[in-house]
Amino acid sequence: MVEERKFNSIIRMDTLLGKTKDELTQLAVGLGLPRFAGKQLAEWIYTKRATAFSQMTNLSATARSLLAGNYAIGRKEPIAEAISADGTKKYLFEVQNEDKKWYIESVYIPDNDRATLCVSTQAGCKMGCRFCMTGTLGFQTQLTATDILNQIFSIPDADKLTNIVFMGEGEPGDNTDNVTAAVNALTSNWGCAWSPRRITISSVGFLPGLKRLIEDTECHIAISLHNPFHQEREALMPVEKIYPLSDVIELLHQYDWQHQRRLSFEYICFEGQNDSLRHANALRRLLSGLSCRVNLIKYHTAPADNIAAEKQVRLKSSSTSQMEWMRDYLSNNGIITTIRRSRGEDILAACGMLVNTYEGKTS
Repeated sequence: MVEERKFNSIIRMDTLLGKTKDELTQLAVGLGLPRFAGKQLAEWIYTKRATAFSQMTNLSATARSLLAGNYAIGRKEPIAEAISADGTKKYLFEVQNEDKKWYIESVYIPDNDRATLCVSTQAGCKMGCRFCMTGTLGFQTQLTATDILNQIFSIPDADKLTNIVFMGEGEPGDNTDNVTAAVNALTSNWGCAWSPRRITISSVGFLPGLKRLIEDTECHIAISLHNPFHQEREALMPVEKIYPLSDVIELLHQYDWQHQRRLSFEYICFEGQNDSLRHANALRRLLSGLSCRVNLIKYHTAPADNIAAEKQVRLKSSSTSQMEWMRDYLSNNGIITTIRRSRGEDILAACGMLVNTYEGKTS
């Protein structure tokens, strides 16, 4: 059974969430406040998770008034929540770019002692992968570091989170400034002080951004692969034409994936399209010499009554038995391979299904 709740939203001014301690110090000094106010602001925003300047009790009343008159913290509650039968929760957020409003979704996935949030980095996506419901939206807007972090800070279960995956709407490598700023706030000592090993960033292989994400963060990296053959992959993923998978693999070979940091490949299994022995052998050869793992994923099609169904390529998911065969074959040939359990399909929250659905409509 799907349940929905609505929340009140807050209009934002110029925001502090996402700024570094140095940036907070500069703006504090710019308001005539002492330099140490920057450290205090960082602690209130990232450690104590303040939602209002009035909560910052170690700042003077004058300081709080100045800050409130010139800035907003940047926290904004989700406007809707959908709950899956399996416990997955999907949140709809409103974001604002200049004078226009957009909508994005985040997915909270509880699993025993783990709680993962799947975070969006763009509203919509430029990459146009034919099988992805999000891709049918096209690109709408870049999310700011504030927008990205707000998804993490403002869900009701924020204090339960153990892991973050940048695998929601958008291509993180196409928004590197804001993604790296968000990761910096999450992992720096002045911020949330998370280990970067609790964060995974996904990419379709958008090379300029992928290179920067690898070099400017210490997070795990996941590559959306889906087919080891150039022409077949290009038919499903237009990025292959500009940044071929062979170039992506060449780049990945330049980095160390054997010590703590993990490299994985996401592989949606399409019946009769990429789940044969021919594909498994090509995948094995392609990944030879890389310390990595492969995650096999069930394909999720858009419901017939969803607008995405008109644009999404109509493929079928491989059977469970075929996915198990592929898992075992790759694992027996030296590539650690698992099947990712599908979560939240009944609320359009599973892999590739985010289309900003609110009250039965796509925003």
